[in-house]
Amino acid sequence: MKTETATTVRPARNLRGSVSLPGDKSISHRYAMLAGIAEGASRLENYSTGADCASTLGCMRSLGVLWERKDNVIEVQGHGLALTAPARPLDCGNSGSTMRMLSGIVAGQNFTSEMVGDEWLSRRPMERVIKPLTAMGAQIESREGKPPLRIMGAGLKALDYKMPVASAQVKTCLLFAGLLAEGETCVEEPMRTRDHGEVALHAFGAQLQRHRNQVRIRGGQKLRGMEARIPGDLSGAAFFLCAAALFPGSQLTIPHLLMSPTRARLLDVLMQMGLHISVTQVEEVHGEMVGSLQVEGARLKGTTIAGADSAALIDEIPVLAAIAPYTEHGIEVRDAKELRVKESDRIAAIATNLRLMGAQVEEHEDGLTIRGGQTLRGAELDSFGDHRIAMAFAVAALRARGETLIRGAEAAAISYPAFFETLEALVEG
Repeated sequence: MKTETATTVRPARNLRGSVSLPGDKSISHRYAMLAGIAEGASRLENYSTGADCASTLGCMRSLGVLWERKDNVIEVQGHGLALTAPARPLDCGNSGSTMRMLSGIVAGQNFTSEMVGDEWLSRRPMERVIKPLTAMGAQIESREGKPPLRIMGAGLKALDYKMPVASAQVKTCLLFAGLLAEGETCVEEPMRTRDHGEVALHAFGAQLQRHRNQVRIRGGQKLRGMEARIPGDLSGAAFFLCAAALFPGSQLTIPHLLMSPTRARLLDVLMQMGLHISVTQVEEVHGEMVGSLQVEGARLKGTTIAGADSAALIDEIPVLAAIAPYTEHGIEVRDAKELRVKESDRIAAIATNLRLMGAQVEEHEDGLTIRGGQTLRGAELDSFGDHRIAMAFAVAALRARGETLIRGAEAAAISYPAFFETLEALVEG
């Protein structure tokens, strides 16, 4: 049984310093999976320290992949495309990313896998991967579309699939399945999502074709192991960027950060809102753009996040919404219904916590309207077992009047175990 912890966050006067972030979660997951089905060894430096990415490594070990951690490096011995039947259920912990993406790999094996998760993951819908994988030939049993999943692997056949909802994880799942299928699989998304799956496949030696919102992959291609330093997590950086944005005199440096065009929309939005950000030392590493940020705080205006921006900023919306009352004109979020089915119902969680801090918030089915120019007070808040909610409200608490207590703060360890210590080292009281 997990022990719930509460963390107290005190108001700050300023934020200053440098923060080196753990490896990007999205890339870490994909690299661990692909290193496992590659031929030869892979060396992954700055692999994510989060519990979610540890769940992926644990599942790969259960599938016969040998790996070891040496300081800040994961060394993986590739097993090739054919993995080993697991002796026990694949424990995905709290990680929907692990379950969704890895299901594409185990669906193409000649054995049965059971995929399980914690109580939070067990509530999350998996139909978006079940339906297309079943169409490719896998047999999947679930609890009304939710975990646990029992996947009877098969010789998959290629699929032409139009995704009804934009999701980088579902796209990656189907590309991984396509790698193990007979023929050429085509995945078409309704709007462009993050391309870490395609970039990672290419880095491990796979050939893909991209045309507008379509990606094609030919089955049976062999992957080769590689060495890589995983860039810092931009979603993790979002919390420190928004913390810096709360204080006009703040100064922050973030080196070796992922600058993927499909992820860097956050920087554009924050700069449009008034935060001063300069990007230096930009380079391409294994197909991903990496750079360093110099950040200086300023008065924030407000913004509207809708349409394609909602998909591009889906992980960053919680912290942007948490600081919205401190902006001049507030923030409106629309077209973000997917937030309802994340680790928590994030729309409801954000609204609940902001109201507890005294903010006026209008909740919509697909988003929120939060007016600016508000003063928040310290309060007793709940993480709802969600790492992004815990971290977002730690940031909001820095400008509140009085102390804030965040219950379930241990949820931050899902993506960033050292978050609270790192934040405390940067703030000036």
